[in-house]
Amino acid sequence: MHNILLINPNSSQTTTDMMVRIAQAEAPAHYAIVGATAKGGPQMIVNESELRAAAQEVEHAWRAERSPHVGVIVSAFGDPGVELLRRASPGTPVVGICEASMFEAAEGERRFGVATVTPDLVDAIDAKARQLGLASLYTGVRLTPGDPRALTASPEALEDALAKAVQACLDDGAQAVIIGGGPLGQAAIGLARRLDAPLVAPIPAAVRRMTRQLALAPA
Repeated sequence: MHNILLINPNSSQTTTDMMVRIAQAEAPAHYAIVGATAKGGPQMIVNESELRAAAQEVEHAWRAERSPHVGVIVSAFGDPGVELLRRASPGTPVVGICEASMFEAAEGERRFGVATVTPDLVDAIDAKARQLGLASLYTGVRLTPGDPRALTASPEALEDALAKAVQACLDDGAQAVIIGGGPLGQAAIGLARRLDAPLVAPIPAAVRRMTRQLALAPA
């Protein structure tokens, strides 16, 4: 059995537990997902200053982790700390859920959009699509209304609001839609079951990308 470390940059243990359950359900049988929660920062990252601060919290969580692991998943949609960890541990694959979901959504030259709850992170999401070389396929972000933290406290209302944002992405011409956010992981799974739409759930996408990278790694 090999461990994959999943770091939740949000400081909510409940959210980490949810993320681990989702990731473990996608992982092949010989991988165990081990969760780590950032100790500082907000329970949910909703703006760019929190996203920048989360990078250091991710590195701290990684350095504090004592479980041996063969790879690391950073489970916040802005991928905070991914590059820090890659520089600090070049022999260990590190995958962010944003990059993994964007690459998966763009497979086959599909146009893709992002449905999410955080208006203050739209610029960061746009920048990620450009950084990954996917700007020509990216149709942009569609948002739910209201305060993101309040919305995520109500799972049913969250799914309903995200369903409308998904439809707006499809109306924009997206051929695949990412549910953009680590704390939205359970909503992404629920919507995938509920909607007849080409959805990408970021946490399972990151597990798939990680296991492919591990399979290609030298023995």
